This record gives sequence, structure tokens and C-alpha cells, in this order.
Amino acid sequence: MKINCFIPFQSTNQVKETIASLRESTLVNKIYLLADSGCKESVDGCEAIDIDSLRSTATIKKIASKADAEYTLIYTKSADLRLGMFALDRMLQIAKDSGAGLVYADHYQIANNEKKNNPVIAYQKGSLRDDFNFGSVLIYKSKELKKAAAKMDAEYKFAGLYDLRLKVSQEAELVHINEYLYSEIENDTRKSGEKIFDYVDPKNRDMQIEMEQACTDHLKRIGAYLAPQFKKVEFDKADFKYEASVIIPVRNRIRTISDAIKSVLSQKTNFKFNLIVVDNYSTDGTTEAIGKFSSDERLVHVIPENKELGIGGCWNAGVHHPECGKFAVQLDSDDVYSDENTLQKIVDAFYAQNCAMVVGTYMLTDFDMKMIPPGIIDHKEWTPENGRNNALRINGLGAPRAFYTPVLREIKVPNTSYGEDYALGLYFSREYQIGRIYDVLYLCRRWDDNSDASLDIVKMNAHNTYKDRIRTWEVEARIALNMSK
Repeated sequence: MKINCFIPFQSTNQVKETIASLRESTLVNKIYLLADSGCKESVDGCEAIDIDSLRSTATIKKIASKADAEYTLIYTKSADLRLGMFALDRMLQIAKDSGAGLVYADHYQIANNEKKNNPVIAYQKGSLRDDFNFGSVLIYKSKELKKAAAKMDAEYKFAGLYDLRLKVSQEAELVHINEYLYSEIENDTRKSGEKIFDYVDPKNRDMQIEMEQACTDHLKRIGAYLAPQFKKVEFDKADFKYEASVIIPVRNRIRTISDAIKSVLSQKTNFKFNLIVVDNYSTDGTTEAIGKFSSDERLVHVIPENKELGIGGCWNAGVHHPECGKFAVQLDSDDVYSDENTLQKIVDAFYAQNCAMVVGTYMLTDFDMKMIPPGIIDHKEWTPENGRNNALRINGLGAPRAFYTPVLREIKVPNTSYGEDYALGLYFSREYQIGRIYDVLYLCRRWDDNSDASLDIVKMNAHNTYKDRIRTWEVEARIALNMSK
């Protein structure tokens, strides 16, 4: 078995350690340097290839044309790569034994001169995020790489590498090797809570449009694409005492729960509404803080009998409460509505857009509710025609979220404390249109006690694995739905 290696090239000094590491293996056949046309330097024994960017379709096709060894390694970083002892032997052995189209491995990351374990996760049918973390060493079976490149009929500037991975996955397995086989330098040292909004940053819009196109094409090829045809929502399924109920699940949020309750009770509407606070056995004084509002008959303070509820389970307790209104509207216990018109706007959107779920726009703030970067999260990538397909690529749909209660009672909320809202969005969008509001309705406070402010790699992997499972189930359901038509 032999392997051709393709590495980004900026200067001789930048690649010398990586090349030295690769040349330690007898399996390496050729090393190609991926350089822009302005680069004048060269390295003995390596062939330079002019590229526009590492992630373009044109670059992938050039790599495919040079992939004359059994396997092809693409290194996606410019910093030094340090391979472990016999790392390539191990990766190629597993690639051969498994018949994989792509193998990738756990590895070490070096940031600020500190070496840390960086385990990655197994690839699933629903691992459609374009930012899925494979690490920086990708080893493709050249036959599958060439086959995928031949199917590329769109010329992407940013989505070429993503498109390659999707097309390879249509024909072969993408195999995770849960062994630490190399070290990579990591220069992005932001906290997890700062990275998760990159895909909605306006400066990345052109890239996101391409990623959506590549994902939509993939869904069409595997039979999971849904055309823009939706069930009509009938809003007279049942009689409700209240038009809307705001539901706040809470556990130990003494610092913020009063602000959240006040922002609901100050809403001005032309309909009756109430507030259902599901108090999940708080121990820090939150229960007593909720009790201070008991004189307002609109407040329903629920302490569920079941003591094994996550956030989703608390939502079920609120939604199935006899006092729940026709529309169930979300507010997290950390956060507040932007003004007293939020609830009216949400309910109006249900009728105006004939949808079973509404998603608004929020602004990130610090604890004192002053805006912090990236500011307004509006998810304007959503389109009524393709939003539910693109939802399988991104990791969230936005906030605040609201649901037509009869449908939500049928579906029920997953009893988790992460991803339950995303699961609902995918499920609702399978049959119903999701309405959008692009006014800022919600102030989302980011502070140290937030559940996703700064997660370690183990927790991030658990979250991403669960969301990939959600997507896998949804992809399979959509394929079955299309086959039944």
C-alpha cells in the first residue's frame, strides 16, 4: 500500500517539519505542495500544484488527477503536523480492513504550548454539519476520491472539500479510528461558546450558501430531500382557555428567574395568556423567588412529580398541563424578551404564515444585557423553500421558539437538556412550514453559568454525537417518507 500526500504550502520553512514527518514513513509515495500561484519557493522531491484555495472544487479535482497511489492523504492545516510512530501504517491498515472511503483519527492538539487530547466522534448518516471535526489528517481511498470528484458538477469556492466528503459517504464508509495517531497545532483558542455562532456570522454568508447547495444536492442523491410542500395547519383543533402560554423550565437560576418572569408578565397582547414555570426541584432559592409572583393569577407554578426530567421533560410537563394555551412559547430562565410586544408578534406569525412552529431572532448579551459579539443571531439563511433541508446541515434553528400545542402534544419533547429544541425543529419541518420573525424578540444572556458557555471536548463530543443521531433519525425518516409517496 502506498499513499500520496497533499499539504498546504506557503513557504519552505512552514512545511519542513510536516514533510520530515511524512518522509519517515516508507508508505509515502509522493508529496504535493498545494500553493497559490504567487508562491515562488519549492522543496526538493515535492511537486507544487497551483490552487486557488484548499477547499475549492478545482483543488479537489487537481488532487484527484494526481491520486495515483492506493490512498490519498489531505492535510488541512498549515501548521506543523507530527505523525505518531507507524501512524500511517495503522491508518492504512484500518482503511484496507474496513474498506473505508475515508479514515480519520483521534489526535493531540497543541495550543499555547500545551498538549491536550482531542478525540473526535464517529461519522453517521446524519453527520451533515460542514464543520464536522475530522481532525486535520484525512486519508481517502483514491478510488473513492476519484469517483466522488467525477460526480462534482458544481464549481465551489468554499464547499469543495465538504462536497467531496458527502459524495464519498454516498458510496463508502467514513471510519473513525479512536486511537491518538498524530499531533496538530491549533491556533483557534476561542471558547466553545464563541465558536458555535460562526455559521450565522454575516461575513461567512457566501460560504454558507455554497455549503447549503452542496448539502441539498447530497440529500437529493440519497433520497432525503423534501420539496417545498407543507401540510396546512388547522388552528381550531381544540378549545383553549388561553391563546398562548410561555413555558419556562428552571432549576437553580436564582440570579435570573425573576427577570425572566417579569419580562413575560409585562407582555401586552390582545389575547389571554399565562406563564407556566416548571420548577425542576431547585435548591438555591429559585422556588421561593417564583413564589413571590404567586399573586398574579397568570402564573402557574409547576413542580413535576417525576424527578428524572431534563429540560425537554419539563417542557412536556408544561405543554401537557391543562392550563397550557393554544401556542406554547419558549423562554429560558437565563433570558428575557426584548420588549412587551414579543408574545403578540409570535402569535400573529402563526396565523399570518400558517405554520406549526415559529422561530424568532435573538441578540447575545452579557449578564447586564449589553450586546456582545457576534450580536444579533437571525438565521437569515432560512428560506421557506429550502429551510427544512438546510436545517439538517446547521446545528440550530434560532430562538425564541414557539409551537402549536396540539401538534407538540402529539410529537412530545425529547427528555434531554441539550438538542431537544433542534429535534423538534427537524420533526416539525418534516411536514409543516416553520415561520420566521426577523425582529429581535429575545435577549440571550451569555455568562459563566450558561450550559454551553465553555464546554470541554468530552461534553462537546457528546452534544455533537447526539445532534448527529437526531439528524440520522430524521434523514432516515425523510427517506422513508419519500419512498412511501
